[in-house]
Amino acid sequence: MTWTPNSWRNLEALQQPTYGDPSALDEVTKRLTDRPPLVFAGEARSLLRDLGAVSRGEAFLLQAGDCAESFESSADSIRDRLKVILQMAIVLTYSAGVPTVKVGRIAGQFAKPRSSDTESIDGTELPSFRGHMVNDIGFSEGERTADPQRLMEAYNTSAATLNLLRAFTKGGYADLNQVQAWNQQHAAASESGKRYLQLTEEIQRALRFMQACGISTAEEESLHVVDFYTSHEALVLPYEEALTRQDSLTGEWYDCSAHMLWIGERTRQLDGAHMEFLRGVSNPLGCKIGPTATAADVEQICETLNPDRVPGRLTLITRVGADKVADTLPPLLAAVRDSEHPVVWVTDPMHGNTYTANGHKTRHFDSILKEIEGFFAAHREAGTTPGGIHLELTGEDVTECLGGNVGSDTQLPERYETMCDPRLNASQALDLAFEVSDFIGERVAG
Repeated sequence: MTWTPNSWRNLEALQQPTYGDPSALDEVTKRLTDRPPLVFAGEARSLLRDLGAVSRGEAFLLQAGDCAESFESSADSIRDRLKVILQMAIVLTYSAGVPTVKVGRIAGQFAKPRSSDTESIDGTELPSFRGHMVNDIGFSEGERTADPQRLMEAYNTSAATLNLLRAFTKGGYADLNQVQAWNQQHAAASESGKRYLQLTEEIQRALRFMQACGISTAEEESLHVVDFYTSHEALVLPYEEALTRQDSLTGEWYDCSAHMLWIGERTRQLDGAHMEFLRGVSNPLGCKIGPTATAADVEQICETLNPDRVPGRLTLITRVGADKVADTLPPLLAAVRDSEHPVVWVTDPMHGNTYTANGHKTRHFDSILKEIEGFFAAHREAGTTPGGIHLELTGEDVTECLGGNVGSDTQLPERYETMCDPRLNASQALDLAFEVSDFIGERVAG
């Protein structure tokens, strides 16, 4: 079927908001069509190149950020999320000896799929909260009504966030000389924080050694700036269509809402609207793969989203659960390996390990680590490349996931601040980075 930015409208689109006034939605999407792109085609092509290196085992992907972004995120919270990702990337790069491609769940992660269209509290039934792009988390009829004006607010908030991220990553904050300053105050006292401090001291000594040898570190741009890309789940399709542009250099179509877009586990139907829309844009793409996916499903996803077998074009993000990874993953790896699709394999160890404790959704660090360990083991057996990790985290000192500095489920209510799913805090994220760096080091050494 011939692809156009709106050809998805001929197919069933799941997880879409129900708007009471379609004409209001049309008016907002028309205004979005006239707005400047949030990202540029050349940036998306740079990410494609970097992910191609990941698919060949020459780099590692760290994709991380908030579960569901808020329109009310402050500059400090954005900076702190970036800081944690930069810290993790330093640990992975220095300890494992391979470049780390940094992709944030940021500047667009404002919509969430839900298992039910409605929820009930004390006998009152209202639409489910679907992220700030759609409605509000407050439990009243007005707050839970899908409002198309929120699409414009999502665009404006994304633009402001991107502006700040570019300033931080290109304006000196990401300078390698700042690695010690990135240590979060609430993480610095932890064992991983102390280990991070030792690592940064080694980096500083290496930089001083280079200077003593006559190597001008001031002139080496890669020591002072970083490439940082954005991503989100391409869920609300009218928004994504409105921000799709045709590149003037290549004639290809790009969804300019983010550098990378992914399809969720709930919307990856081969004959569905999300698959149809994303197959036609030239951005790097991701697809979440849950425990019900078969080898045939995954092969067809590869054929649909990357028929030309372009390295870096498609990232498969597995989210199967710690107890299922050993049985579920091997046949999928074998099928893709044998069909010679150059995918980036990434593990999302968060979503398959969610449970309720003390009245709060949570995840345990040990289960998260167990799924990552199983992911690397399965790739080792299959002779394929474990390419990255996909995490939900925050730079704030929250108590949402158990393990590390959150030892008991009685601590969960203390600072449980997520709008949807539980996130790793800065200390837990740093702990995980050191654990993963050991797995990568074993892979590189092997």
